[in-house]
Amino acid sequence: IAVDRDPEAIATLTERFEGRENVSIVNDNFFNIKTILSRFTDEGADGILADLGVSSHQLDDAARGFSFHADAPLDMRMSMQGMSAADAVNSLSQRELQDIIYRYGEDKFAPRIAAGIVRAREEKPIETTFELNDIIKAAIPMKVRATGGHPSKRTYQAIRIELNRELEVLENSIDMMIDRLNKEGRLCIITFHSLEDRIVKVRFKNNENPCTCPPSFPTCVCGKKSKGKVITRKPIVPSDEELEENSRSKSSKLRVFERA
Repeated sequence: IAVDRDPEAIATLTERFEGRENVSIVNDNFFNIKTILSRFTDEGADGILADLGVSSHQLDDAARGFSFHADAPLDMRMSMQGMSAADAVNSLSQRELQDIIYRYGEDKFAPRIAAGIVRAREEKPIETTFELNDIIKAAIPMKVRATGGHPSKRTYQAIRIELNRELEVLENSIDMMIDRLNKEGRLCIITFHSLEDRIVKVRFKNNENPCTCPPSFPTCVCGKKSKGKVITRKPIVPSDEELEENSRSKSSKLRVFERA
């Protein structure tokens, strides 16, 4: 069962797996994993793989507005529905923009970037990726720009995460996915930045050891039982060979949980 929220990905998958009766393709969000699986089986899953974040297709298609390397309309919507990046930068308050950029982009220049966005949109709406790039570039000191990679990277990540509710969906989905696993079934999650990886690490740990009793208690009285075990004490990262074949895998981390 292949699940994706992007209609263009669904179209590609439908063509690729045409005639394959053992493949079902669903245009949905994995947050709805319980409903999705119930449509196909009364049993659990032997394996679930969640490949998070933006896809190469979304980055390579300039019209989708995910990439800061091409001039295109600001969009960044994985489902191609709802508020776009242009809507966000032109309507959210300075405080809201600052909080989003700082929380999801971990950019210490968030106040300056948010203020720059608000000043720019007072003159005209911000409509394209390059317009936003210029605003971000002007807000970051030249010395930092010279050594810190592309200045727009953190802000784009932050806006994308906010628009698509990526961390909220992940946080609220992991327990449900583990609950839907069969005995010895495995949940594998590939993350692409530290915010995602931190959530996966904590949720896996909590499912392995959910006990909330104080350390001083001789035995557990809360009654919360382990759902399984973490297979990857440290995340699996790409090998040198994989990095040569696929440079975009550089930041990826794979963690695995096995159902008891």
